[in-house]
This record gives sequence, structure tokens and C-alpha cells, in this order.
Amino acid sequence: MITAMNDRFSDRALIEQGRRALQVEIDGLAAQLPRLDGSFAQACRICLSCKGRVVVIGMGKSGHIGGKVAATLASTGTPAFFVHPGEASHGDVGMIVREDAVIALSNSGETEEILAILPVLKRLGVPLIAFTGANRSTLARAADVHLDTSVPAEACPLNLAPTASTTAALAMGDALAVTLLHARGFTEHDFARSHPAGNLGKRLLLHVDDVMRQGADIPKIGPEQPLAEGLLEMSRKGLGMTTVIAADEALLGVFTDGDLRRALDRNVDVHRTRMREVMTPGGKSVPLGTLAAAAVNLMQAHRITQLVVVDEANKVRGALNVHDLMRAGIV
Repeated sequence: MITAMNDRFSDRALIEQGRRALQVEIDGLAAQLPRLDGSFAQACRICLSCKGRVVVIGMGKSGHIGGKVAATLASTGTPAFFVHPGEASHGDVGMIVREDAVIALSNSGETEEILAILPVLKRLGVPLIAFTGANRSTLARAADVHLDTSVPAEACPLNLAPTASTTAALAMGDALAVTLLHARGFTEHDFARSHPAGNLGKRLLLHVDDVMRQGADIPKIGPEQPLAEGLLEMSRKGLGMTTVIAADEALLGVFTDGDLRRALDRNVDVHRTRMREVMTPGGKSVPLGTLAAAAVNLMQAHRITQLVVVDEANKVRGALNVHDLMRAGIV
């Protein structure tokens, strides 16, 4: 008995069981491909023409999948939210209005909590899209559009626990959301606006104006001032560089740690040497409004760690270094 148990739970047996489960789910997904037909296109058109919100409902495991489908729709340009059908019968159905559309998920198509609110949905006249694994079920027949998400088998060896069927419903929801995204012309900038705290949002929404040093924090020195004064300005501002500016604050050049090393190699007198003699004329700069991600690319391309920000008249309006970008989560 002990030997048999050990054989059942050997590494090989466990790995094989996991592979079998994945293959069953893969087969279930493959079964969905030929079902993307006119009904799928009609479901897309219902969502595209919806003037309100797409309301997703589902119980149990289908409810968890429904919540994810609603979240994916909402984050990709189709306003949507999830309503628990059990709560809907106790008042939450009031969250659904005539301008909405409803997506109902039920593998059996006979979920009591969903069927209980069908009369309300019919009275409202909202279009109903059903994801079920049963073509002749009550929900499938009541729906304006039925999307068949049936699978050959569940990954559960007892063929009971919702596994392959929930994966199929999730994939169908993803297919719907991505198709709607494409139809709406949804861009990465739109996606970023829905995800301002994410990495993509930071890369696409943050500009150098949001992270640069401004005002008194910008290192500035005149071209005729001695190198010693420039070194003090660099030290005070902590950017590893200083801008060299004209009287009207137009950028003439920059002086960096690299310029300092080159000056010391020439044994220059820090008190007699003027900034114009040791600066890098022009220097690397970006205009106001530049994406912070573009600033990172420029730094990497030129192997530098600081940038100056200028306005349309080439006047210095800010400065930043790679540490500012790291703090902002861009690097």
C-alpha cells in the first residue's frame, strides 16, 4: 500500500498529471476556434453600439471569470463592470439600465440566480449575450446572442470541477475584449490612461516636465565665471553637471564630470580658467513636453546620465539625471 502511494505521488506521476491537465485545457481552447462565427461578430456589434456599460454576471467560478472579463473590457476601452447575480435579485439589478448590455456566464446555462433576473432584463430591453456550454439551455435560448464555450472535457479527472470550461469562457472574453479594442482604434496611449500607476502608464504619460529639477534647483553658471564657481554650483545642485547659460538664460553648453576630468588632465587653473573654455558647447538637451521615456532613450544612446530641458527659444527651463528618472519609475 505504501509503495503504491509512493508511485502515485512520484515526481514523474505528478508532472504527467499536470501535463494531462494542460493538454485537456489546450484541447478545450482549440474547440473554440471554429465557433468564432456570425454570433461572435453580432456580440461585438452589441458591445460597440452600447451607449451605457457592459454588465457582466456569473455565479461561482463563472463569476470569478466574469469579474476578470469585465475588468479586461474596462481597461481596453469598453466601459464595463461586474454584478453578482445573487445580489442582483436583492436590489443590485437596479445597477443595470436600459442603455446597458449584459454578458451572462454559465456553463450549464441553468444557473438559478441568473435565470431569476432574466425577466427583469427582458423588461428593460437590454441585449443579452450568453456564454454557455449548453446550446439548448434556458439561458442560451433566452439570449440575443449565444456564444458556445463548451469543451470536450474538464481537466479535473472527475470531469466535475470547472477547469477547461472556465478557461474557455475566459479566452472567449479575452477574444471579445481584444476584438473590441481593435475595432475602437484603442491605442497604447489609451491603455496608459487606464493604467496610470503601471509601468506602461509611467512610460507613456510622464513627461520630463514632471520629473525635472526647476527654478533654483537647476545648476546654472555664466560663461565668463571661473571654473571654481562652476564646481561649487555642481556640488550645490547635486546633478553631476551644470548648465552654462547666456544672460537671457539661453543654453550655451554644459559642464559635466567628464569635462572636469578632461580639464584636470590638462592641469588647468580652476581660478583662472573660464567656463566657456572647458564646457561642452551646446550639450544634450530636450524640449519641454518630451516624454520621459524618450529622455531615457537619448541618455542611453549617447551614454550620458544628465539632460537639460529647454523651451522653444532654447532657454534653460529644467535639468534632470538618471536618478530622477529612476525615482519616477521610468528606468
